[in-house]
Amino acid sequence: MALLGARITQIAPGRVHIALPNRSEVTQQHGYFHAGATSAIADSAGGYAAFTLFPENAEVLTVEYKINLLAPAVGDHIEAVGTVLKSGRTLTVCRLEVFGVQDGRRTLVANGQQTLIRVNRPEQ
Repeated sequence: MALLGARITQIAPGRVHIALPNRSEVTQQHGYFHAGATSAIADSAGGYAAFTLFPENAEVLTVEYKINLLAPAVGDHIEAVGTVLKSGRTLTVCRLEVFGVQDGRRTLVANGQQTLIRVNRPEQ
């Protein structure tokens, strides 16, 4: 996320927001945010949302995710919101939403769903 320039803007149990400012390194040939950048922050938002509900000795890995690109991603920045739908002992399912934000107005540009697996942190 550091390479992309993304940052976490909100954290709550089971919910995380990640913002990505608009710059040429994360856009495609038409000036829209690239689908890869959009998908990357969505995946991370869901992963961190799941992580907020895990015990201290656990880590998270994405098993699968699906993203639907609904509109060109434009704005001052995009914001991904990961929300836990079901947190299980092993698998967690999250809703993923990405909004284009321009002058404080949010437009849904992508949505999806993600499955994550909780793994134990290796003992040192």
